[in-house]
Amino acid sequence: MNPVVIAVAITGSVPRKKDNPAVPVTPAEQIESTHEAFEAGASLVHIHVRNDDESPSSDPERFAAVQEGVEKHCPGMIVQFSTGGRGRDPSARGSALSLKPDMASLSTGSVNFPTIVYENHTTLVTDLATKMREFGIRPEIEIFDLSHLHGAKRLVEAGLIDERPHVQFVMGVQNALPAEEHLLDLLLGELRRVLPKATWTAAGIGRNQAPVMEWALKRGADAVRTGLEDNIRISKDRLAKSNAELVSLAVQAVERHGRRVATPTEARTALGLQSRA
Repeated sequence: MNPVVIAVAITGSVPRKKDNPAVPVTPAEQIESTHEAFEAGASLVHIHVRNDDESPSSDPERFAAVQEGVEKHCPGMIVQFSTGGRGRDPSARGSALSLKPDMASLSTGSVNFPTIVYENHTTLVTDLATKMREFGIRPEIEIFDLSHLHGAKRLVEAGLIDERPHVQFVMGVQNALPAEEHLLDLLLGELRRVLPKATWTAAGIGRNQAPVMEWALKRGADAVRTGLEDNIRISKDRLAKSNAELVSLAVQAVERHGRRVATPTEARTALGLQSRA
């Protein structure tokens, strides 16, 4: 019955899905959607912010507004900022880290996406990791390719992150890692070889969200990820009504595997974070 952290990725960096207005965009919408997901069982929120025209934003004021609202309405919830790069100036991707969220995403290598190269130059990776260490932020290492695990190992060896990082395998992005179960076993085997103390989770993109979650739970993952950033559908014929609805499905999956959902305090302990009052 070891508890499972449920992470909810509420928005993403692409414009609001025209066929699903449930995707929250403004800070007020994001705070409300996060609170609903928190009440449904999520203990970690992954945050992107948008400009008024819905383009990806690096504006620290918008990150601060969402952070403040989440901390007020979702006691103890882990706040994780994205430093992802789609549509954002690389030099600005760490601009909100001075707000000292609990966690921040950190990609350790470049990868092809459907229409762009998601570029993470070694200099940028080192700069972001250095800032996270400076501000006491725990990184979540985003793995889009097997080589990215070795990028994380190099950060450990350089003293930029500790020996127990939290690692997320991202599966199902077109042109990157396919969502195939045997590949998760390969990735896990290499993770346990090069970063044996790491905690881990896996994210499935689009229709892969539910199957990847099942594979992760079957293998004893420390966390699972859901949310409208990755997937806007419950089924081929039905759109998700909210992030909370997707979190509720994740709760059911956790319970099917004989485990229970982590409280915010348990989530912080599992991921090596300090408690918040």
